[in-house]
Amino acid sequence: MSVRHFLTLLDLSQEELKFLIERATELKSMQHRGEIYRPFVGRTLAMIFEKSSTRTRVSFETGMGQFGGQALFLSPNDTQLGRGEPIEDSARVISSMTDIVMIRTFAHQKVETFAKYSNVPVINALTDDYHPCQLLADMQTFFEHRGDIQGKTVVWIGDGNNMCNSYIIAAHQFGFNLVVCAPDGYKPDSRLTEQYSHCVTLIDNPKQAVKDAHLIVTDVWVSMGQEQEQKQREKDFADFQVTPQLLDLANKDVLFMHCLPAHRGEEISHDLLDDPRAVVWDEAENRLHAQKALMEFLLKDKIKS
Repeated sequence: MSVRHFLTLLDLSQEELKFLIERATELKSMQHRGEIYRPFVGRTLAMIFEKSSTRTRVSFETGMGQFGGQALFLSPNDTQLGRGEPIEDSARVISSMTDIVMIRTFAHQKVETFAKYSNVPVINALTDDYHPCQLLADMQTFFEHRGDIQGKTVVWIGDGNNMCNSYIIAAHQFGFNLVVCAPDGYKPDSRLTEQYSHCVTLIDNPKQAVKDAHLIVTDVWVSMGQEQEQKQREKDFADFQVTPQLLDLANKDVLFMHCLPAHRGEEISHDLLDDPRAVVWDEAENRLHAQKALMEFLLKDKIKS
């Protein structure tokens, strides 16, 4: 059987994605009840980090441990990847010794190349283009609080970055309507918005964009590697801060999400995360459960019943 990878949300069918969300919620309940479930005894996850992280490392490493397996943290300083070894060679070697690999890096092409030469499943744990694991957690969080997201309206406010790109694909895969509200010069890739124009709309004014929204999402104004643009971005995004007052203009059952870390006083007001409509802490925890469901799915042929 061919190896399945998870580089974008398009690597799984709509039915498979829905199954993962339901399974993630089930695994969460099992873990909260203290049930021991260890299908990965003897299995190893290789975690390749070229970008630093809190939630990604903790969730994958903890999840693998809860499943009875082990996780290896590999940074560029610890491997030959940081000394110029071709990705193809590293992929062949690492995948010959481990059972599954997750990669958090800059160029999306690196993940694609690694997956091409890997003998085991490869998970995109974030690239400059996409962040599909976060979307699994976000969809699980919405499902737990409000039920099926199909047919609902989601509003993305801020930078048209990797998270925005993944929300565009999610709109298609999960069947919701996405409104993207980004300043000029920061809109998402036009090829994506054109390809998914059946479920994506661009609106420039945040107050107009959030009308009837069931979910509002944002991200930092300055992502890793863009620190030199801090001052300019603060000016360009000044009118795109998400506040409780902005949420008041949306649907009465609106939720707010942020993939974190959040910069209070920039993309969100200082008080937003204390608002009961903000579910960011559930969203963060669900990285653990959604990724456990994902790894279980990708390695299901290796799990002994």
